[in-house]
Amino acid sequence: MQIIKHDINIDFVGKRKIALIVSGIVILLGLVSLVVQGGPNLGIDFVGGTLVQVKFTENTDAAKIKDSLSSLDLGSVVVQRFGDDPNEFLIRVQESTKEKDLSGMISGSLNTVYGEGMVDLRRVEMVGPQVGKDLREKGILSIVYAMIGILIYISWRFELRFAIGAIVALLHDVMITIGAFSITGREIDLPIIAAFLAIIGYSLNDTIIVYDRIRENYGKHQKKGFGEVVNHSINETLSRTILTSGTTLLVVLALFVFGGGVIHNFAFAMLVGILVGTYSSIFVASPVLIFWDDYRSRGQKKVAAEGGTR
Repeated sequence: MQIIKHDINIDFVGKRKIALIVSGIVILLGLVSLVVQGGPNLGIDFVGGTLVQVKFTENTDAAKIKDSLSSLDLGSVVVQRFGDDPNEFLIRVQESTKEKDLSGMISGSLNTVYGEGMVDLRRVEMVGPQVGKDLREKGILSIVYAMIGILIYISWRFELRFAIGAIVALLHDVMITIGAFSITGREIDLPIIAAFLAIIGYSLNDTIIVYDRIRENYGKHQKKGFGEVVNHSINETLSRTILTSGTTLLVVLALFVFGGGVIHNFAFAMLVGILVGTYSSIFVASPVLIFWDDYRSRGQKKVAAEGGTR
């Protein structure tokens, strides 16, 4: 099935510098947000502490909930709305406590203020600081190992320049997704690391399809310029890219809208990742090959020129 004519010829390569500027601006905005906020907003999985999900039967707000817990001396407490229900909240206590029944303490304090039966504890999660540190390190290593594996695989299947292009595109996707989380104030926890790995796999699959067509067409049309071959290959795979990304995007969008608060951030990461991954396969991974080819051509001409002057 094709939704775009096979002979379409959009000048993607000609717009690569504009795309580079756009990507640079978006990444810079994310980095500025990370600096301003003192780094990514790590969830309880990575920093340790306790998370309690509560639902109230009457209208309330985060400030009142936080005030009702002030007598417990819990240290740093963060209260925020959760999901679509205005009376459902997450209470995060990131500092360790020696009390074993922290959820009971919180429940008792809230019942004292709001009344018995007015508060429903729906979820309690506890993670020690050392466990959180280990999970954080393993999460980062999982992404690093994935990148190294991809570098080796694409270098073996194609060439080193293809591997470099794929890695640059994947770093581009992850950085923009992290920036989007920082700008929107969302937490990064273990499910989000899983989303990052899924984004890497999805983006890589799209990139491999384009790379395979570039290699195939370059073997057939070596007399054409490399940039022309790359642009032609992107256009040939455009219909497949739109169909694959579009159908996947619809599923993830449904999860984002109807999936509920528990998977909301995961769906958001996938939503951003699919959009950015599709964009990077066209405007990042492929243009890197052209920059590499141009750089190599200039080097060869320089060597030839120096040889001719001797």
